[in-house]
Amino acid sequence: MAFSTHHLELSADVVDLWRTWLDLPADDCARFFQTLSNDERERAERFHFPSDRIRFVVGRGFLRALLARYVDIPPGDLCFRYGRFGKPVLAAAEPQGIQFNVSHSHGLAVYAVTRQRAVGIDVEYIRHIPDMEQVAERFFAASEVVALRSVAREKLAEAFFNCWTRKEAMVKACGDGLTMPLDSFTVSLAPGEPARLLSSGSNGLAASCWQLEKLNLAPGYVGALAVEGTGWQAVDRSP
Repeated sequence: MAFSTHHLELSADVVDLWRTWLDLPADDCARFFQTLSNDERERAERFHFPSDRIRFVVGRGFLRALLARYVDIPPGDLCFRYGRFGKPVLAAAEPQGIQFNVSHSHGLAVYAVTRQRAVGIDVEYIRHIPDMEQVAERFFAASEVVALRSVAREKLAEAFFNCWTRKEAMVKACGDGLTMPLDSFTVSLAPGEPARLLSSGSNGLAASCWQLEKLNLAPGYVGALAVEGTGWQAVDRSP
């Protein structure tokens, strides 16, 4: 896998989107492994299955190679710190305002990079979940459950994961983790309907201060991007 090292510029009105498949050849995995921190290497070695180890190494290595191009620091020298609820921050990028978020599912990883804007991204592989409607009743807002029940049976899984990814993207953008229940705000979910934050409940999430966008990533996947503010555009930068 060829990966450019050229510097990347990023303005405040652009959100850069990147994606990669995590099941890469051994040579690529080995190169990425060399850029990981000691803690990341130890974590990689703890995976029981080689396939899980490869996906972790490629996911972290790709992230390091990517962020290095924005801040002009070698991938292996990047340092991360973590917020109170585990959201990662690139320490060296704070003066430049670089923020990022990552998600992966079923071998696909997606990355969003912004400047001076909080960001959250989420991807899910569309699949059958036993008792899907019961899961929705447990985690979704009542109005979302009603909307889900109105979706045709053959579109039910897509609608479920539309809702799930949009909620997860919002939670990750805010960095609030489990302190923001998924049923405390509502989003659109019907297949073909634009991604929107419909109501903010008691979280203080003013819809005018956040923008949701549906991501078309690969067949069989759904994704969502949540970004602070308006007037920005997402640009797919994937090689």
